Amino acid sequence: MNLNRGRALTSIPGPSVIPEDVLRSMHRSFPNMYEGPLVDISHSVFDDLPKVAHTEGKVFMAISNGHGAWEMSLTNTMRRGDKVLVLASGRFAIGWGEQAEQLGCEVETIDFGDRGPVDPDRVEERLRADTAHEIKAILVVQIDTASGVWNDIGAIRKAIDAAGHPALYMVDCVASLASVPYFMDAWGVDITIGGSQKGLMVPPGLGLVWASEKALKAHETAEMVTPYWNWTPRLMDGAHYLKFCGTPPIQHIYAMRTALDMLFDEGLENVWARHTVFADAVRAAVEAWAAPGGFELNITDLAHRSDATTTILGGSIDCKEMRRICETDAGLVLGVGLGSFEDKAFRIGHMGHLNPPMVLGTLGTIEATLAHMGASMGGSGIAAASRVIAEALGRKAEFRAAAE
Repeated sequence: MNLNRGRALTSIPGPSVIPEDVLRSMHRSFPNMYEGPLVDISHSVFDDLPKVAHTEGKVFMAISNGHGAWEMSLTNTMRRGDKVLVLASGRFAIGWGEQAEQLGCEVETIDFGDRGPVDPDRVEERLRADTAHEIKAILVVQIDTASGVWNDIGAIRKAIDAAGHPALYMVDCVASLASVPYFMDAWGVDITIGGSQKGLMVPPGLGLVWASEKALKAHETAEMVTPYWNWTPRLMDGAHYLKFCGTPPIQHIYAMRTALDMLFDEGLENVWARHTVFADAVRAAVEAWAAPGGFELNITDLAHRSDATTTILGGSIDCKEMRRICETDAGLVLGVGLGSFEDKAFRIGHMGHLNPPMVLGTLGTIEATLAHMGASMGGSGIAAASRVIAEALGRKAEFRAAAE
């Protein structure tokens, strides 16, 4: 029986659910883009975005997705032939490295697999061996949306410092910003990459790059600068359109202003705590469902399981069929397995504008689908998740801080 006649629920790891207030803020006719309220709002967005990344650094905004932000970061800081060290723990650091190679960099990858985090000790060992400091940049992802791993960005910084290495430290936070703790300046990050469509709760279309003074200094000698991505005119005091290399993304600016207001009204620490609760609920459900040949959390180490997205291995369960039934017959969209996880796993996004009915509705629909398929389950995931949320309702907000 097809029961899909209500509003569909999308529980993928981004684009995330867009709040109604954000959508309403976009629904307006075009204003004057050269002066007046739009320019003032735009400047306020540029002033406030560094607060989300906890940095005093400059933020650049491109009309793009996260891949565009990757390119902006590389073309503005690297020279052709520069060596880049990629720390891979899933699909996305590898993709960033592939882009660097296409742009003319020499790329070396340390692959830590897709079921665990980057090991800072191995990073330190490799950097100590680079006595000539040939490596000019280190690329890593805080949360990889393919594997669901949460890398310890502060610990990797300590490894870089212990090796005494001067490379630029670049971190992709597309899947983690405004979902989990992130401290760009305190962790000594030189480039932070973000995107509008996940924890920031804005439709896809804005690629974000935060740059430290060290990164801006590297820009002065960069050889791969291209007209659109170029930071230099975007830093100039002058016409508003220079910040966007042309017509600004007007609707997205209004959306970002509203989304930032919502985040600051809730308080970033409360946002992080809410994400921890929902992630714990999802993990509790998966662990309750676990049975021989059934579901299994991909990341084995609890400390490195993401609070923004969870990758679930299907075992003998047909994940593709399960997702089809959920979407077609029940109105629930789940994330596909990416890369090596294709058809072997599915993903649940628990980031951004979420509440208990949305999370429990996602888990309840999955459980009902598993029962319909006759899948082996160890117990009720929805009961386990409900207990997590019940406990959270009665306590002060606590977020799962990254290790120092």
